[in-house]
Amino acid sequence: MNNRRLPLIILTVIAFIVILALSSSLFYTISATERAVLFYPFGKGLDKDNIEGPGTHLKAPWNEVFIYAVSENSKDENMDVLDKNGLSIHVDITVRYSPMTDKIGFIHEKFFKGTTVDYVDVLVIPEVRSTVRQVMGRYTAEEIYSTKRAEVESAIRAESEKILLLNFVYAPAVLLRSIELPEQIKVAIQNKLQQEQEALAYQFRLDKEKSEAERKRIAAEGESRANNIINNSLTDKLLKMRGIEATLELSKSPNSKIIVVGSGKDGMPLILGNN
Repeated sequence: MNNRRLPLIILTVIAFIVILALSSSLFYTISATERAVLFYPFGKGLDKDNIEGPGTHLKAPWNEVFIYAVSENSKDENMDVLDKNGLSIHVDITVRYSPMTDKIGFIHEKFFKGTTVDYVDVLVIPEVRSTVRQVMGRYTAEEIYSTKRAEVESAIRAESEKILLLNFVYAPAVLLRSIELPEQIKVAIQNKLQQEQEALAYQFRLDKEKSEAERKRIAAEGESRANNIINNSLTDKLLKMRGIEATLELSKSPNSKIIVVGSGKDGMPLILGNN
């Protein structure tokens, strides 16, 4: 009976060895930040519509698996570009990108080269570099270096993203890490900016002084008009009446006094006190 089992055992061992040897061809594992697309050489070819998700999967040994990282990645590039006036500028950029998860089959079909999944080098970087040159060529070195850096960066991101989205790639950011100008140009720009700031400060002081002078003029005119109104309203009869009212109030005071009626100027009462 043992002799009958021996061939079965041998076949089992051989099958196990064969499976173990082919395990790398039969099984493949996809991590949480990856997706895969399969190519069936004896079937329908590249299966663009069915994307394999995370986990361990089984396949026929002759089928090929292409795994793509779908998490956001970044790549640094440095390049020389020309500004609006033809001045050479050295820039360092960082581009952040990620493929559309459900479209990696289309990316693979269009940009796969030989045995390398290189859509980044074939698509992302060339398009970003081209966009950087086009956008920065619309501005002067001074604008890029100082006043319009954020505007330039925003334009590069928007135009890069527009092109890459057509090829199923996200590009949420294209950052200008550094901008280097020839030293003499850099110094000239800094001097000009300093002079502009000084001119703005001087203009601010002038505007402030003009405002203060205008305020004083308006206040003086208002006071002058008020005095004219008061002077025009003070008639002789009104003054006499106010004088009589004041005399009557004073006469009620307990302090000793002598009132001579009609002896003052214009017939106004006089008040004579002992102190």
